[in-house]
Amino acid sequence: MNDLPLDPFSESGLEGFAKNFRAGKVTSEAVTQAYIERIKKLDPKLGAYETVAFDDALATARAMDILIQSGTDLGPLMGVPIAIKDVFVIAKMPGPKVGTRMKMPDILGSDEGTFIQALRKAGCVFLGQAKAVELCLGITGHSAPLGTPWNPSDMENHRAPGGSSSGSGVAMSAGLCAFAIGTDSGGSVRVPAAFNGVFGLKTTAGLWPVDGAFPLEPRVDSIGLLTRSAKDALLAFNTISSILFGYTFKPGRSGARLNRLCLGVPENHFSDNVNPEIDLAFRRANQHLASEGCLLESVTVPEAPERAGYFPISMPAALLSVLGKDNFLAQKQLMDPVIAQRVESGLESRAYEFLALEDKRTKSRESVAEQFSGFDAWVSPTTTDFPPLVSDLDDPQQGLRLALGMTQNTQPANYLGLCAISMPLPVEGLPIGYQLMGSPNSDQKLLEIAVEIEASLKQLV
Repeated sequence: MNDLPLDPFSESGLEGFAKNFRAGKVTSEAVTQAYIERIKKLDPKLGAYETVAFDDALATARAMDILIQSGTDLGPLMGVPIAIKDVFVIAKMPGPKVGTRMKMPDILGSDEGTFIQALRKAGCVFLGQAKAVELCLGITGHSAPLGTPWNPSDMENHRAPGGSSSGSGVAMSAGLCAFAIGTDSGGSVRVPAAFNGVFGLKTTAGLWPVDGAFPLEPRVDSIGLLTRSAKDALLAFNTISSILFGYTFKPGRSGARLNRLCLGVPENHFSDNVNPEIDLAFRRANQHLASEGCLLESVTVPEAPERAGYFPISMPAALLSVLGKDNFLAQKQLMDPVIAQRVESGLESRAYEFLALEDKRTKSRESVAEQFSGFDAWVSPTTTDFPPLVSDLDDPQQGLRLALGMTQNTQPANYLGLCAISMPLPVEGLPIGYQLMGSPNSDQKLLEIAVEIEASLKQLV
């Protein structure tokens, strides 16, 4: 593939493109065309996209070029080509399939939600809809009905891409977009980020509006970003938030400094069953940060294991409330059998049990928010193991064990109402992630911390 164009954002990132775009050194049409060529050549194998919108993308890119040349500047993301997880209503694109062949109830309507409209106001170019695991209910990324994307970290063997934002993670990793949009209800941005070697942000639930997006579990659903770096994620987060909340975007250097940070290292739950190689890489990263002046202190999070009793009840029940019992039973034969079985378990749910769980979660969220006093963030490995072969998931017991290892360290942030990120750890071989968790609504601060940590950890290469 000598004629394959380079990923046009691979070296300069979002900030570099923004400068060159305004200086007239590059056009949105040129970078959009480069991504289109990469998608045409690479995606037949990778399967990151469910739908592509090349004509509309080029039309939008040309419009952005005309606007910037005429003096109209929409901000730092203007003209940037992106992928969007196939769970959002997007004008001129098919209604979201959410990874399923089922006929879905019309719960979203045809109007774009607030978040997608904010991306349009920012001047983003929509390349297409990235694949999602069926009904967003699958952390491994395996999804039988519409196909499992191929993790680019191993082009010889089909490895799990992580889910449910599987296509977004693969598209970002393979250079098929400048950045990607995902959603995260239990790790669905951070696990694909870890497995595909990219940066992933899970925003605090409720911070970015989720109207116009398929609801998996509205109490924990959040929108996230998959980017090539913490710096790109911070720029995108600030720009999108500026539009959503109406404040003026002011780029500047991060206020975070390693020698002023105190990071909590949980001594329970998050280190359970971690692959020794991942544990060694995590400890090595922490030792390096300590040598740079960062203070790391042990912390106990007794509420973290509660996630294991919450999600198996809350998610199936929430999905059944959307699908409807009769509709689900009539179409379950069209579904991935493992996912169908998980949804069906919700038929046995009792309202009083769920309400008791939710009451317990509320108290735990309040407790953990207080525990963050004195800490800038908590850190852990993102997943307990490396991305497995897709064939390893065929055995139900093995697949369940692997899936539990993928959510062990990510679900607590959703359960406890935290924001969280996963950044790649510089290691040889298959990619792994380093997770930072922040107190509720400290998303910008967490990203600023991530920028500093990411720059420091590059010295480990």
